[in-house]
Formats: sequence, C-alpha cells, structure tokens
Amino acid sequence: MSIPVITVGQSREDLVGGLERLHGPVTVVRRCAELPELLAACQSGLARAAVVAEGTEGLTSSLVDRLSAVGVAIIALTDNAEEAARLRTIGVASALTGVDSADLSDRIAEAVAQYTGTGPGAALRSSIADPGAALKPVLAEPPAGPEKPGRGRVIAVWGPAGAPGRTTLAANMAGELAADGKEVILVDADSYGASIAAVLGLLDESAGLAQACRLADQGLLDAAALEKIAAPVVTKCGTFRVLTGITRADRWTELRAPALGLVLERARQIADIIVVDAGFCLEADEELSFDTMAPRRNAATLRSLEVADTVFAVGAADPVGVPRLVRGLAELTEAVPQASPIVVMNRVRSSSVGRGPERQLRDAWERFGPATELKGFLPYDAGAADAALLGGALLLEAAPDSPLRHAIRELVCASAQQKRKSSVFSSTARRRMKD
Repeated sequence: MSIPVITVGQSREDLVGGLERLHGPVTVVRRCAELPELLAACQSGLARAAVVAEGTEGLTSSLVDRLSAVGVAIIALTDNAEEAARLRTIGVASALTGVDSADLSDRIAEAVAQYTGTGPGAALRSSIADPGAALKPVLAEPPAGPEKPGRGRVIAVWGPAGAPGRTTLAANMAGELAADGKEVILVDADSYGASIAAVLGLLDESAGLAQACRLADQGLLDAAALEKIAAPVVTKCGTFRVLTGITRADRWTELRAPALGLVLERARQIADIIVVDAGFCLEADEELSFDTMAPRRNAATLRSLEVADTVFAVGAADPVGVPRLVRGLAELTEAVPQASPIVVMNRVRSSSVGRGPERQLRDAWERFGPATELKGFLPYDAGAADAALLGGALLLEAAPDSPLRHAIRELVCASAQQKRKSSVFSSTARRRMKD
C-alpha cells in the first residue's frame, strides 16, 4: 500500500526526487513551503505522513496534536542534537538531514505503522481532552536515554458548578501535605475562575501555569524551568510551590491538553505530590459547533482528571449542592471512566440538613445517591474560612485549631498518620512486654 507523504522545505532538492525514484511504499503527493501550508494540506486528508526538512523550530506540541488528530505521522530532519531532543519531547521522530532516501522511506513506513497500531511495539494513548482522541503519534525510534518516570502523584480536586469549595480544599491540601514533609506543587487549572493566587495572597499577573504550558508546547520545559516558574509559598509549617492560574477567563486557549499533560509530567519529576484545582465543567462536545481542530475550553479540566492518580469530588452539603454533586458524578463517570473519586461533603451543618448532619447525609446518599461511597465530611466553619481568606493564608496559619483545618488534614494525611501511630504503638507495646 502506498503511503502519501507531504514534505516541507526546500533545503534538499534531492529529498523528494530520491523518495520518488525508489518506487517504494512512499509517494510524495505535495511539497509545501512552510508549516501552515502543510497543516492545511494534512487537514484535507491528503497525506498519512509529513517530512519536515526545514523549519522544525516551528513544530510545537499543539501543532503535533492537530496533525495527529487527522492521522498524520511526522518525521523531522535536523542535525542539531538539542533540537532532536526537543522534538522527541513533543512526540516527533527525527533523522539527520543527510539521511539516505531508502532509510528515510523505511522510517516513514515504520512511523505510520506504529502510529496506526499495525507495527511492532505500537501503543496508542487516547484522551477525551484531545481533538483526535483515538489517534496519538508514537515515535518511529525510541529516544536515546529515555527520561526516568516521575515519582510524583497527581491529586485532582473537582466539584460541580456552584462553588462547592474546590479551591479551599485544594489549597489547604497542599499546605497540609507540605507540613507533613512532602514536596508539593499546587496547580490552578480552572479555566473559568482561577483563584488560587487570590486565596494565597499572591500577585497573579504572571499566570505561572500559562507560562509553563507555553514552554511545554515548544518542548522547552525542563525541571529547572518549572521550578523557576512555580512560585514558592512559605508557611510556618512548610513550603510548597504554586503554578498560578490564568488571570482572565478569555485566556483559556493557553491551557491546551497536550501542553498541560507535559507540565504535569515534568511536575511529577520534581515533586512528591501535585495537587490540581480543576474546573467544574466536563463537557467535551465543542466539536458540535467548532472545527475538530479547535482548542477545547474544558481540555485543562479533562486532562487533569485523566492523568490524576487520585480524584477528590467535593460538593456542598445542602439541598442544592447534593443533587448537583449526584448529577456531576454521573457526568464524571461518563467523561472520565477510569476516575474513582473520593467523595467529600463540604460545609456540613445541621441548619441545612437537620440534626446529626453526617448521619442524615449518609442515609440520603445511600437511598438516592450513586454507588460511590461518601468518604469525608468537612464542617461548616465560616469564621476560620473567612479569617484565612482575609489574611491570604491557609487554615494551618489563620486558624490552626479549627475543626475545618483538622478535617482537611485528616482527609489527606490520615494514612500517613495512621502508619505513624501504628509504629509508635508497636514500639510502646514491645517496651511494655520487655518490662
């Protein structure tokens, strides 16, 4: 079967001629002068592969994602080792500019075979946050010296519309984990109403997450760059880093799924835990009103939930918030089937649900709620929450003895604390037995 190929660049006039003289599986169907022309041609369904002979610096993660959505594998020609490493980061296979035509033809065929899942070692990754969810490029050759997988764990905090307390929970989770000795990065990925910076009393003009996504899109985000962008937040109990959110909701296009995925991968390499404050909206139907290549408004939320190791779903404990959470969990299951959320009720108080609020909520949940179990209850503590917000501080500083602070700490640090208690108890018991 012939593989239609589009080439970009005029740096090697013999490139096209050499491929055509082979009479092999590769057929050059069009020569393009620059990348925009290449993109337009590929979107028309003209090619299965693209060879970028010059202008590789214009290749970004978003552009690669757009080409992958229409089923096009990419081979870039470069003699620069740093550029080749950058291209591997964004999912582009590379070859030397002096590559033999027969060798290049084989690489193109291999890239297409791996891309479509028909070649050896093919592995496809899908994501509902991507325009081409079922198509994902795979490198034609393994990168030299693959990066060590990050040790970090991603925790996403999600909740339905109506301000159920996502940001408060995420920020205080990060603070409690840092106080527990963990290396923590807090990420504000809410593309509708980013507010982590305001909660922590930070200047948010920089939009740290947008900066990190821009570098990731270009394949230039490394651990050192991420550490420089993430602002440190120092508390009396520990320090963690923050990637602040976009300063205006109309900047949502800067938080594209491919770039955000790379940011979270880098964050795993430098932190023990990454806490993501995700947006509320899970809709993925923009393709009904936009071209399939259009960016997705909710891509940041969906990608955060897809890559998360743990998802906390928080809802308000009142007659409006509970039904919203029930409906939201059904949407979450449909949008991100692999998510197994830990459900938390926030602002629990007897005045909104009756006497014995936790019991009332559990009974109602068992009768009318989904199969997902209620795992946590956060008490209504307006005084402590207001004091923290007014001071631009966390509960561990503004109200360290508040019931809300202790409930959040127990929620996120319970396992670690339990292990400590068990070890102490064991050692104490051993000493008593010896006595």
